[in-house]
Amino acid sequence: MNKDNYFGRLLALLLLTLAMCLGMYWLPDRLFGYKIKKVDLLSDIRVKPQSLLLDSLKQQLEKTDTVHIDSLAVRDSVMRTTGIDSIALAIRDSLYKAVYAVRGADSLGMHIEDYSVGHIGLKRFFSALNNRQHMKRPVRIAFLGDSFIEGDIMVADFRSGMQKEFGGRGVGFIPVHSATAQYRPTVEQSSEGWTTWSMLTDRKHGYTLSGMMFEAESEEASVSLKTTNRYPELQNVSSLKLIYEQNTQTEMAVACNDGKDTLQITLPPTSIVTQYELDGNFNEVSFTFTKAAGLHALGIALEDNTGVVVDNFSLRGNSGLILERLDMSRCQALNKIRPYDLIVLQYGLNVVSDDMLQYGWYRQRMVRVICHLQSCFPQADILMLGVSDRSKQEDGKFETMPAVLALLHAQRLAAKQAGVPFWNVFGAMGGENSMVRYVENNWASKDYTHLSFRGGKEIASSLLKALLSEKKFYDEAEKTVY
Repeated sequence: MNKDNYFGRLLALLLLTLAMCLGMYWLPDRLFGYKIKKVDLLSDIRVKPQSLLLDSLKQQLEKTDTVHIDSLAVRDSVMRTTGIDSIALAIRDSLYKAVYAVRGADSLGMHIEDYSVGHIGLKRFFSALNNRQHMKRPVRIAFLGDSFIEGDIMVADFRSGMQKEFGGRGVGFIPVHSATAQYRPTVEQSSEGWTTWSMLTDRKHGYTLSGMMFEAESEEASVSLKTTNRYPELQNVSSLKLIYEQNTQTEMAVACNDGKDTLQITLPPTSIVTQYELDGNFNEVSFTFTKAAGLHALGIALEDNTGVVVDNFSLRGNSGLILERLDMSRCQALNKIRPYDLIVLQYGLNVVSDDMLQYGWYRQRMVRVICHLQSCFPQADILMLGVSDRSKQEDGKFETMPAVLALLHAQRLAAKQAGVPFWNVFGAMGGENSMVRYVENNWASKDYTHLSFRGGKEIASSLLKALLSEKKFYDEAEKTVY
């Protein structure tokens, strides 16, 4: 073989190999239903667009002053509604900046970012905690969220921590029926004879915080609950409450503590959200309803009437935006029987999308949601949580979705525009690619989205520390200003 033929064949082979590699690179994402891994000859030296995008978004997260707020108008409004004068507000602002040395946003989730004028966004909640011994009711927290807190993940440990610190017992509100009841370790639950209505799919009925309503299918229905020892604060409670919103002639048999105590009750008729309460010492209860046609129930509360109560209002698939449709009259009726001191908003996982990096529309909608909640529950403070980390597979590795950082930025701006406190869950987890670590530690599931109970415990601990740190500042500021 002469030299020219040799180099000709070698060049042809190289060109054929290059053509095959390029062809494999340009293959579709899927072929015959199977996912195809593309070949990238320059993968080791190529700067990924996603990496550049993440760097840009991280820089954006440090800049919170991209929303114009009429601070003078807000300050005047705060002075009118709280009675705090301008000097006191100015002093609180100075103290807050001195304590936290605030320069942009908190990237570690170590403290609450309070965007209220005078940094009094949690004033009513902290005042309730300080005065809880003199209140004739518990301090109540409503934890609203999506599947991230489903089954009491994260909320259970946050509740336990708050009750250890400030007293109280019980799991709080439990919906009449739950598709995930078998996975919830903080209460054992079963129910029969109910039609479930959800505001995610139904516009016929009005809703309050739980976003769900349960209608008796016929003349008979039942609900059974039993406490657990997952946390010591859950084993026994002194108050049992049935929360319902419509009834005409229902008869109710209540069997408590393994049937040792049984009551026959004619449930009072109502056309608004109300409750029927029993006092005692409870660890198990069964409700049997007869003549129940037309009965609309919301849930049952197992709790004490002292200390702290934390209600988990999780609703799978909820983006948070539907809260703008909460029925004002129902919320006001609920507020009379279960007044809330703090409403926590945990949303975002159902909004994050690979195809979207602009979430200004979500920011504006969430501002309206917060304003509506403030109208429905005027004595409650509101704490908005940022979205958690979520990963997707990129070239065989799991990495943070850029959309997470874009949404986190929009959520923080929504909190600033609404003038409410904000807490950075993404930062508390460890920031970029923290979900990978969570999965490796078995703190999250293999979908790189949802937490396990162990992961929920980690985030709950961080949130509790941040709240207690903020309360310490509030208590010290109160002494200094007044």
